[in-house]
Amino acid sequence: MRAVIAQDKKPTIVELPDLSPSAGELLVQVKATALNRADLLQVQGNYPPPAGAPEILGLEFAGEIIAVGDGVRDYTIGQRVMALVAGGGYAEQAVVPAAHTMPIPDYLSYEEAAAIPEAFLTAFSNMVEIGRLKAGETVLIHAGASGVGLAAIQIAKVIGATVVVTTSAAKHGICREYGADITIDYKSENFAERLLAENIGVDLIIEHVGAPYWNDNMRVLNLWGRVVYIGLLGGALTEVNLSDIMRKRLSIMGSTLRNRTFDEKAGLISRFWEWAQPHFESGTLKPTVWRTMPLDDVVEAHELMASNANAGKIVLTL
Repeated sequence: MRAVIAQDKKPTIVELPDLSPSAGELLVQVKATALNRADLLQVQGNYPPPAGAPEILGLEFAGEIIAVGDGVRDYTIGQRVMALVAGGGYAEQAVVPAAHTMPIPDYLSYEEAAAIPEAFLTAFSNMVEIGRLKAGETVLIHAGASGVGLAAIQIAKVIGATVVVTTSAAKHGICREYGADITIDYKSENFAERLLAENIGVDLIIEHVGAPYWNDNMRVLNLWGRVVYIGLLGGALTEVNLSDIMRKRLSIMGSTLRNRTFDEKAGLISRFWEWAQPHFESGTLKPTVWRTMPLDDVVEAHELMASNANAGKIVLTL
């Protein structure tokens, strides 16, 4: 089978042996997979896969089941599934625990389905379960036009929250299309100054940027506000004034998805799909596919993501 691994700090297509499922697993003919920032970091040697994960890039995929391992009861050959994996998505075949998959409804294409798992599970986990966002609250989503950002906007609107995003001016339109109420150009405007000038405080921040935004995040949080760190694109180290946290009774949290345990991932996927499936069916939630490209163009796809050209998910087709 053809697959993509990191070689010489580039995504490289190689030939690898075909796969077979173990007990509890599905073997899937992959039809589409989607890029994530973690793939770029892995290529550069900065984010190695967790122990036991394949060296093949890719944290999500959609495809057709071609073999079923012993003990699997809920799936049969020929069914369409989308999956969250710790690696292995950029390949013609993938094996995945059945518990880490979701059935693809008829109204979703393979390309749309491939854009769901990582972005929507990340947004749901960090905003709903960890961040405890409630109707009537205000959430600030940094990097609002990323795959996770656009998923988070939609989930927040389903909950009934007001959504503020930071992103470049060119991407304000798509953020508003998906439901953002306030868009702030981080290149030309300080988000804290803007929000404070308009007397807008926030209850929850979904934070991709990291250290550079620490002080301004503290300024705009309401009493009992929460921050969930899910990325460190701007760096990890900063000086912290603990009195800010104490004075406002703040909660500062962090989260990753890739290295969670088998049971944690299975539980999250089950809870998310039970909650989200009716919203996808009604069109309230929509996959955020920015561009589809063939697997052969994986180098160009990575370059596009590295340049921050995309607004939403880049999907590779096989």
